[in-house]
Amino acid sequence: MSTFLSAEWRRLVMLNYPVDPQILTPWLPAHTELDTWNGVCYASLIGFMFQKTKIKGLPIPFHINFEEVNLRFYVRHYDPEIGWKRGVVFIRELVPKPAIVLVANLLYRERYRAVPMAHQWRDTADGLAVKYSWRQKGRTHTFGVETSGPAEDMLPNSEAEFITEHYWGYAQWDAQRTMQYQVDHPRWQVHPVKSWHCDVDFAAAYGEAFAMLNDTTPTSVFMAEGSAVTVKVGALLT
Repeated sequence: MSTFLSAEWRRLVMLNYPVDPQILTPWLPAHTELDTWNGVCYASLIGFMFQKTKIKGLPIPFHINFEEVNLRFYVRHYDPEIGWKRGVVFIRELVPKPAIVLVANLLYRERYRAVPMAHQWRDTADGLAVKYSWRQKGRTHTFGVETSGPAEDMLPNSEAEFITEHYWGYAQWDAQRTMQYQVDHPRWQVHPVKSWHCDVDFAAAYGEAFAMLNDTTPTSVFMAEGSAVTVKVGALLT
């Protein structure tokens, strides 16, 4: 498959929440099923930076470096030729660039929305402070972490590996068809997180179905260093 988008995804803050499978079922694309870790369904709030972005090999002026915040959950699809493909489904993806919204929603039927966004990266005495924020529904939403020490390799079969090692995206095309696209990147390292904060109204940002996350504590919080990535041209599963 040819490359549609190339970029670097950097300093990915990941807050991971246990979610009742019945809440996610209406969002499940055709030909996929929920993927779990130790029997638990997760939804993850993730913020990161796009850097050095190119579309079909070309940098687009004013669309090279920008923030993204998304809420996603985890699925898998069985391919008879290669077996299970582990992927993600996005509830909503927020970026500050309307052109990105137009292209992604048109070509992939993702759920992008343009909002004013900002980020802060700061060195601390023993690590990093990373924060992502946006304006929506009359308020500022923000979340972030402070880390301690250098990035480390993920342990095999760990929760961090489950959250980060999904290399396919799936989006509802219609009741019978699903858009499938591949995301390539090397295995990431994660920074030890010593503290985190989250001031997000999930109902305002992602709909009333996810209001319960306002009163839920994430079971884990990670910050992945990130890497160069490529997103392949998508194809429909029928």
